[in-house]
Amino acid sequence: MLVGIVVVACVLLAVTPTTLARRTLYPVSHARDIQASAERHGVDPLLIAAVIKCESGWDENAQSSAGALGLMQVMPQTSSELARMGLVDSNAYDPSNLLDPATNIEYGTAYLAFLQKNLSSTDEVIAAYNAGMGKVEEWLAQPGELADNITYTETREYLRRVNEAYQGYRDSYPTGLAVEQ
Repeated sequence: MLVGIVVVACVLLAVTPTTLARRTLYPVSHARDIQASAERHGVDPLLIAAVIKCESGWDENAQSSAGALGLMQVMPQTSSELARMGLVDSNAYDPSNLLDPATNIEYGTAYLAFLQKNLSSTDEVIAAYNAGMGKVEEWLAQPGELADNITYTETREYLRRVNEAYQGYRDSYPTGLAVEQ
């Protein structure tokens, strides 16, 4: 029964561009903050939205058992390192204030940009956002495709979910986030 409902929903979504149903499945909050950080760091705002959807489900106060915080589930150590490297202006965005949506989006986006500059594909960036760049480099050193070499079930599933959400956001917001808000 559930499979049938999912199939029907997927078919309806595939044939119905930018509908209320898609907006319900692919919500956006803080579009201006996402757009501003995306422009500053050269990251697709729709990828940022997909990461937020998969990391926190748009819960600004999300906290993981590992200590990741906010919309993009940024680790405090990561925000401090990005500020230290000069990739984020810590005067404008306090690295210890990761529950502030604009600050969290800025650090999460800066981290995505850092990964983009050091890796070759969106799949590599997504996997590294979840498992770390070192693990992705290990997996890339193996023969075959990255997705086949990922040894962490969580990261393999994360890659699938973010790519699915990313496609959903591209389909749902064909003119981009800034225009939509």
